[in-house]
Amino acid sequence: MYHLLTWPQLSYVAVNAKNKIVGYVLSKMEEPDGGVPHGHITSLSVLRTYRRLGLATALMYQSQRAMAENFGAAYVSLHVRKTNRAALQLYRDHLGFMYVSAGITGVEKAYYADGEDAFSMRCDLHHFSEDQNLDHVVDHVKSEDERSTSKTENERSKAARLNGDTDGLLLLENMKDLHL
Repeated sequence: MYHLLTWPQLSYVAVNAKNKIVGYVLSKMEEPDGGVPHGHITSLSVLRTYRRLGLATALMYQSQRAMAENFGAAYVSLHVRKTNRAALQLYRDHLGFMYVSAGITGVEKAYYADGEDAFSMRCDLHHFSEDQNLDHVVDHVKSEDERSTSKTENERSKAARLNGDTDGLLLLENMKDLHL
């Protein structure tokens, strides 16, 4: 809840056509004394049945863009379990994150409460600008700004192609706009 109250612009959810939350990104800003302000991804999750649709990418891009535009973040950081190969592939191969060297091995030992090691990663945010359009990320995910417009037949058609019915239409919403 602290993240939502302090940085409400940075956290997003993906909801399906039935308004069920199917994914989220929880983010914050860090401004070390005398350091460069940067964002940090605290948590990213997508329900298993909604994976491989581009939702994690869209959620990450939306949060990163908000970091750059609202707070002037120069980069975004995150930690990922050493054993989470799917997340490592997403961050490294699709989102442009690089490993941050932490000593000789590049691993933060026993980072997680269960004792598992983590990789520290970061991604430069210089490529985000006010006029950047995120349509190329995934065409079946709508941004928060577009949510207020009605669903056109074209959108319903895209949703039908995605999952075989209109339940496939997915939307991104800023968490601050949810009434939880």
